[in-house]
Amino acid sequence: MNTKQKDKTYIAATYSRFPVEIVKGKGSTVTDENGKKYIDMGAGIAVNTFGLCDKEWIKAVKKQIGVFQHTSNLYYQAPCADLAEMICLKSGMKKVFFSNSGAEANECAIKVARKYGEIKKGKDFYTIVTLKNSFHGRTITTLSATGQDVFHKDFTPMTEGFVYAEANDVGSVKRAVESNKVAAIMFEVVQGEGGVIPLEKEFTDALKEIAEKEDILLICDEVQTGNGRTGELYGYMNYGLNPDVVTTAKGLAGGLPLGVTMFGGKTADILGPGMNGSTFGGNPVACAGALSILSRIDDNLCNSVKEKSEFIKRELSKGEGIKSVTGLGLMLGIETVKDSKTVVKECMEKGVLVLTAKNKVRLLPALNIDRELLEKAVKIIKEVCAEGI
Repeated sequence: MNTKQKDKTYIAATYSRFPVEIVKGKGSTVTDENGKKYIDMGAGIAVNTFGLCDKEWIKAVKKQIGVFQHTSNLYYQAPCADLAEMICLKSGMKKVFFSNSGAEANECAIKVARKYGEIKKGKDFYTIVTLKNSFHGRTITTLSATGQDVFHKDFTPMTEGFVYAEANDVGSVKRAVESNKVAAIMFEVVQGEGGVIPLEKEFTDALKEIAEKEDILLICDEVQTGNGRTGELYGYMNYGLNPDVVTTAKGLAGGLPLGVTMFGGKTADILGPGMNGSTFGGNPVACAGALSILSRIDDNLCNSVKEKSEFIKRELSKGEGIKSVTGLGLMLGIETVKDSKTVVKECMEKGVLVLTAKNKVRLLPALNIDRELLEKAVKIIKEVCAEGI
């Protein structure tokens, strides 16, 4: 059997895969089993921060593999401690907890919020307000936090303790807080899976005011928006926010599984021994990869992300068959006249890999994508969107 046949025979059918087998890649170019090359505008869904086979990243990962690949969290190890220090110094947060994924990072944030509510107001104050159209993960509890019924229907009963408010509707959030015993408000500054829709600055300002007035936590889910993706190190920095808890994963380790929950002053000391854990959380190889990635996300890179973003928006906004372009940095959604899945298929045929989010085409290229490749990809996307309408 070939790879596709083995996949269909032995792997649970949870993914609607594209008919392409990736056999190798370099930078923002990937090659399939037939030798066809594609410009990668998805970066493993915002994971491959510096593209494929990045030399500095490989060097850092190989070096750590040659020292030791894993040790349990019963012992100290430098890559984990060094990464924690770098994250805190760059973000202004106080402490971190390492896990393996965005869902795990969000589970930890939910635990901390519940414990904070109990300490401050009592055991009944465990409800978390999240936003409709949000996405926070695929565990039962993070699915429960997700404000989309489509993700709930197959797995009821969901975890209790979540209520959903309308995004960019301050009144909706206020009503949710006033009518429930709330511990926290949890949100993404750009709703990625929900259609790449940024929150409005006035709305996030109001969230901050509500949280301060009610003494509840602000939890910012930066699983997809984090690590330079929006043109700032973390997306909340575009909004002048100082969240109490921040979660991230995806692009942090550049292709290795690593999640992190960051704690501000209010939450830094909530967790004590035995209150959370993760066998692979803070794995030294993943941390070595993350140190390589995070050390290179600086002002110059973030400025280049913003410049590339403006180029994409400018070019695509004037394209025929394109209704709108939304998002921040290199996390963009394109509303097209054609069905988004048709656009994805036709782009693939022309050698460009793009993604979808709701009814939109989604772009999540490597942050350092070569300008020539980017221009070529944008030209093809424009051509595909305009054809036949």
